[in-house]
Amino acid sequence: MSLPRFLIPYLRDLPAELLPLVEQIADLAMDLRWTWSHAGDAMWKIMDPQLWELSENPFVLLQNLSHERLQALSQNRAFRQHLDQLVNARDGYCSCGGWFGDVYGDAGLRGVAYFSMEYGLGKALPLYAGGLGVLAGDYLKAASDLAVPVIAVGLLYQEGYFRQMLDADGWQQEIYPYNDSSSLPLRPVLAHDGAWLSIPIELPGRTVQLHVWEARVGRISLYLLDSNNPLNSALDRGITGKLYGGGEEIRLIQEIALGIGGWRLIEALALEIDVCHLNEGHAAFVTLERARCFAEKRQIDFREALWATRPGNLFTTHTPVAAGFDTFPRALMMKYGQPYVKNLAMPVEALLALGRSNGQDESEPFNMAYLAARTCGSMNGVSRLHGQISRSIFQKLYPRWPQHEVPVTHVTNGVHMPSWDSPWADEIWTHYCGKGRWLGSEEALAAEIRKLDDAALWNLCGQERADLIRHARQRMRVQLGQRGADAETISQVDRILDPNVLTLGFARRFTAYKRPNLLLHDHDRLARLLTRTDRPVQLVVAGKAHPADNEGKRFIQEWVKFSQRADVRSHVVFLEDYDIALAQEMVQGVDVWINTPRRPWEASGTSGMKVLANGGLNLSELDGWWAEAYTPDAGWALGDGHEHTGSGWDAAEAEQLYHLLEDEIVPMFYERDASGIPAAWVALMRTSMAHLAPQFSSNRMVREYVEQLYLPAAAAFRQRTADGSTTAQALCQWDAQLETSWHEIHWGNLIASREEHGWLFEVPVYLGGIPPESIQVQLYADPVANGAPVCETMQRGGEMPGAVNGYLYHVRLNTPRPCTDFTPRCIPCHPDACIPIENHLIHWWIGNITLENC
Repeated sequence: MSLPRFLIPYLRDLPAELLPLVEQIADLAMDLRWTWSHAGDAMWKIMDPQLWELSENPFVLLQNLSHERLQALSQNRAFRQHLDQLVNARDGYCSCGGWFGDVYGDAGLRGVAYFSMEYGLGKALPLYAGGLGVLAGDYLKAASDLAVPVIAVGLLYQEGYFRQMLDADGWQQEIYPYNDSSSLPLRPVLAHDGAWLSIPIELPGRTVQLHVWEARVGRISLYLLDSNNPLNSALDRGITGKLYGGGEEIRLIQEIALGIGGWRLIEALALEIDVCHLNEGHAAFVTLERARCFAEKRQIDFREALWATRPGNLFTTHTPVAAGFDTFPRALMMKYGQPYVKNLAMPVEALLALGRSNGQDESEPFNMAYLAARTCGSMNGVSRLHGQISRSIFQKLYPRWPQHEVPVTHVTNGVHMPSWDSPWADEIWTHYCGKGRWLGSEEALAAEIRKLDDAALWNLCGQERADLIRHARQRMRVQLGQRGADAETISQVDRILDPNVLTLGFARRFTAYKRPNLLLHDHDRLARLLTRTDRPVQLVVAGKAHPADNEGKRFIQEWVKFSQRADVRSHVVFLEDYDIALAQEMVQGVDVWINTPRRPWEASGTSGMKVLANGGLNLSELDGWWAEAYTPDAGWALGDGHEHTGSGWDAAEAEQLYHLLEDEIVPMFYERDASGIPAAWVALMRTSMAHLAPQFSSNRMVREYVEQLYLPAAAAFRQRTADGSTTAQALCQWDAQLETSWHEIHWGNLIASREEHGWLFEVPVYLGGIPPESIQVQLYADPVANGAPVCETMQRGGEMPGAVNGYLYHVRLNTPRPCTDFTPRCIPCHPDACIPIENHLIHWWIGNITLENC
């Protein structure tokens, strides 16, 4: 195996007999599977209990073990047996066929390349800022568990996202620790000649070389591109200096590195990839580079290559508002686009048009999401509601098409349950559902969890809540110590929180649309809620604001100041530096998770999903995932399921939030039966665990991606690229002909004849230079009363006398609706094209209607 660079000096003085032991330990420590498979925790603790308690990171352990300690471990038979068992278990995990191999091993899906700007796998590899990265990390873990043939591509940031500290006034301070690659669980990727693999990207006036690192995530390889190469200039070494940092131009270059550099990495490694999955639009340049490389190999032009490769590209958007997309001004795109289009043999304006809603408008900025939409064969949002919102956002790319036909589907996000469940929850799930419960289909889990008795569930709550309070107190001691608090003040931490009190959790990015201070709408009312002696409540709060978001920082400061009130001090804590580790502690221990975004701004949200496996309940706005998950027997809903504007609605929802807590949630928690168990509360827990946890697990999400999107995309890609890509070439010619002659289509008068059960519709269509087989004439009507729209294909009759390429189209329709509800339209048609995502032309009938037999 290839050991990390930091071990090389360490190994020089290591006795030879210890080398196999170090290789075994390093092999386990370098595989981030330990972030969710906790079978090795006991072994890591044996190696160095104190260091394990502080770091919970076997890679840090390995870096700090002395030779003497290694010698002692090598002579410990029980330790060696445990180590061998873990190595054998990991090898068995990685070598078995898994769900994908068992179910779809012969489906022809050779590989999926997943591109993301950030990855949240654990604190050992801090390459994430928030929910997008944590979702990407959970996706990789689930893909590994299900043995889906995925590789991932990202960037290695020298600083990553900031760490948070709060000063004495509760104001957020940002700290940027350095990610020293020699101390991260990474291996350099070597080229065929044994040198460190470098990927070139051309920038104006120079070529930048990107080093490549590999992180192992179980069965998955995560490749990270790194510009911190001594062969680059000082400026270019900083391209991957900071996640989402450095300004507009650096952001563009990072996205060039991720997309263009990412596909060149795939080419350099000769990986067989059918599907490129873009996790947001940041990586959209990969679609251009993939087509460019295909064109070069097949000796075809770029447009034909894009028609060949487009079906193999998938774009997942997480953005609920158009303003959230990355855009770049024309001047900046000209600067970086001019050198690149030389490789595409196309004008730079043609490239820029791919990233505009109106390709001819030179004043419109270049939009990465629009580029992704135009160069991918499918798009999806991340919840059912977000799919609807996304169809609205992207409608401008499909002018005159009804919104419900905008080609955006949805796959609702899920979370990797083994990464977020507590040790006690894991024990329960294992006992009732088996060790392989998250390794395949989850349909059978609900019935097993339904068997849990009340006492087991209530004991689970008590154990988890006590553990959260232990962690919270320890974190508060550290926070106070960092601020220079005296010993007396620090000693008071043990009086904070109570393991027997209803515990609410609230943690997220502090920004206006998430309304993080909705609970603070009435300070005194909240204080009364928390401090009732007969039914006390406590709050654990955490979250970061963007460094430039002073409003978000003021939200944090308000929470900190509230937590310092004398009457609530023992009931509220604000824990600084919200990250994966703190999130795990919180979601494993809270009774109720609160989420208060302004609908419909939460595309999905996954924080509330993470409490499900642990028996936690959700009190959330009917937005994102909760809009489709909520049922009254599994949690509580905030809002009315509609969009509202203005501060007045915030006040109304604050009132609703207080009412739910005061009149429903708190009384239910404290209403106990003769054995001291809140039976109604436990019933909600059981339903939430049984039905919502399986439904919102990332293995369900990944299976949906495979079955609904990857397999069809791979099949379409193979068809387009077979036989010298003749299908793609034919489609390119078909598309060009339609673009040239579409304006020649015109209509005759529509005739609607009343029949016994409906209507006969007839309309002449004159197609100009377009062959009739290249189009389809449809009769369309909008939906009514929440029904489905009507869209019927009209049949083509013979060519009309005296007309050139003119035909009479007709259709019979059994319907009680009036004929005026229906409108003919003409759309592109090709057996191998996907309409409208690959061609959005549409021509609606305009003219006179003649009624007969009425």
